[in-house]
Amino acid sequence: MMIDRSKSLQELDRGDWGEPTVGSPFVATCHRLRRKPIKDFTVEDLRIMVGQSIGLEFLVPLAIEVLEINLFAEGDFYPGDLLESLISGPQPQFWREHSDLARRLDAVLRRAMENLSMLGEIDRKNLVEALNEVSWQIEQIRKAAKTVAYSGDNPR
Repeated sequence: MMIDRSKSLQELDRGDWGEPTVGSPFVATCHRLRRKPIKDFTVEDLRIMVGQSIGLEFLVPLAIEVLEINLFAEGDFYPGDLLESLISGPQPQFWREHSDLARRLDAVLRRAMENLSMLGEIDRKNLVEALNEVSWQIEQIRKAAKTVAYSGDNPR
């Protein structure tokens, strides 16, 4: 699917959330990011929104693109926090419905695990701990990555 990156999530999914009804700065940030053109998203913006499972159809492909270029892309926390957010945010159903993205993320994850030595000791420890906490989700992504989309053709 081609995504018009000049548009905001609000424009892409044709849904206006209006103004936040809760006084939380985090909620206000999510509302603000829904109005921002996705071409202007930073790694931190992607980390926040994907981690909250907001706009996944539009943002997961972008986040994976970032990780394909920089395995340990970093938002505000630690190298690899975008990768961890991609694993922990979307529910398994998302990955089952988007097995192509699951395959790409699985490839990124495998490359990241092979290249952990690129990180300093503390950053490596933080990322490994974060990934250990989401190991169940990693398994779900790997299952979805192995799924072959049914095309309607029955080769017999």
